[in-house]
Amino acid sequence: MKEKHLKIGNLLIAPFPDTPKQIVKLLIYIVLRKKIGAFENWKLAAGDKTFRLDYNLNSESVVFDLGGYEGLWSDNIFKRYGSNLFIFEPIKEFAQNIEKRFSGNSKIKIYDFGLAGETKKIEMNKSLDSSSAFVKNSNKEIVQLKKISDFIKENNIKNIDLIKINIEGGEYEVLEDLIENALIKNIKNIQVQFHSVFPNAKERMEKIQAELIKTHHPTYQYKFVWENWEIN
Repeated sequence: MKEKHLKIGNLLIAPFPDTPKQIVKLLIYIVLRKKIGAFENWKLAAGDKTFRLDYNLNSESVVFDLGGYEGLWSDNIFKRYGSNLFIFEPIKEFAQNIEKRFSGNSKIKIYDFGLAGETKKIEMNKSLDSSSAFVKNSNKEIVQLKKISDFIKENNIKNIDLIKINIEGGEYEVLEDLIENALIKNIKNIQVQFHSVFPNAKERMEKIQAELIKTHHPTYQYKFVWENWEIN
């Protein structure tokens, strides 16, 4: 059953308060949310256990996971809905671990490459769930990326019910490519974590959001933490 949520301003609270203890927690939240950052607000709302998993999906749904890492999010989605999952993880070690995790599950496809705005090989800095081409360290790996619009067309994917994008700065070119090729309108929900890894990250994010609002509407937004856009 889908949980009820309470909206305050542009934020959603989960679950809907229905006991004295929850009401007190909500009042504290209202007071604090103006004084603390988006990440702290996200933690107060228990977003990883609610917003990121609470979708209208079923066993026929198509879900893309960009930035699979250990496969935990996909695992939670599959256990809850039994959906068809496409997991993309360019770091070989992580992709192999995901393969082991879902071994024998024909509804979950794992790809040892990432999706991007163009097909290319890049040097990625390996740092657990923060592995990125934009944050430098000494642990490097050459990885394969494929243009997302090409992958969707080549695999004849007509609709995506949910795409989760957590690729440490690569989200900008992915969304720009989807918008440019008019594929964004075929995606029901877009769960994305924008990263402030560029000097113009805020402006680039706002430009993407201005395009998204033409086809989608935000269901929750925590700046540079997590947000979701649902098709109109």
